[in-house]
Amino acid sequence: MKKPPILQEYCLYCNYLAPKGRERLCFLGEQLAQRHLTFHDRLIGIVGGAGSGKSSLIKGMFPGLSLANDDDGLDQHKIMQVNALPEDIGSATTLHLDMRFQTAFSQPYQVADFVRAALERGRRVIVEHFDLLYPSLKINADMLIGIGDEILIVRPNVFGPLPSSVYDIVFASLQRRKAAHTLEHLAIHLLENEFAIDESTFYSTDIAGGFVLRFTLKPDIDLNLLEARLKETIAQNLPSAYVDEEHLKVGNLTLHCNGPRIHVHNTSEIGPFKIIKQLVYDEKTATHCLLGLLGGQDESNLYNLNKINMR
Repeated sequence: MKKPPILQEYCLYCNYLAPKGRERLCFLGEQLAQRHLTFHDRLIGIVGGAGSGKSSLIKGMFPGLSLANDDDGLDQHKIMQVNALPEDIGSATTLHLDMRFQTAFSQPYQVADFVRAALERGRRVIVEHFDLLYPSLKINADMLIGIGDEILIVRPNVFGPLPSSVYDIVFASLQRRKAAHTLEHLAIHLLENEFAIDESTFYSTDIAGGFVLRFTLKPDIDLNLLEARLKETIAQNLPSAYVDEEHLKVGNLTLHCNGPRIHVHNTSEIGPFKIIKQLVYDEKTATHCLLGLLGGQDESNLYNLNKINMR
């Protein structure tokens, strides 16, 4: 009898710029689900450091999913679900676990047994910090998602990659994303309060290792002065802290931000940076782009900043 053909999966990984705001993360999550998620994907592993936006991305990919924990707190019933007998697994078709929180209440082998039982019963299981579960579970995810300065969508096969190797990539770049985000919001504050730029005339978009502000009308800004004022502000080594889901505090400044967890803890962590001394016009969006780049970025060709990094 001839064996049925085996589905060949040739996509090892895809990468996306990791947005810095909650709304942009949710929107990208919706796009990722439509482009990459299939009915047969039962085990979804999420890896990345604290404050990378994992929960927001999950909410975008799986609207309405009840998370075991999020920015509003912990769901005790969700946390304790791993202690239920296999036959008592609820009727929900998709389950969520966060290993960082879960291991405060359960042993890794208990979580692994619960995940196996859920998969055997046809449930889909989404695990944050999947790299912490894999050594006990010994089953790789159908889809691995790593969040750092970029978002990696990975489809492991028998040859990997392992969750730890994806985590190593995204964790190493997360600090750069946080630094760029804090730099961006300090620049926005200065533009509005010292350069009298109306906030309604520009908006934020993303670039690896920096930030982009897009202006619908070409502004008259002394970019050298903007850079100098930013450096003066950052040199004060101001502490940065989450206030609520819409605000960030840097020193004595309270800044509006819908991604307030994706920031450094102190402006000293931003390091070297540069404001590009020209506005780049984007014909596709009819906007004038103000660029801020962290140190180490190759700015020799502004039209080739998004170079492909062949790891």
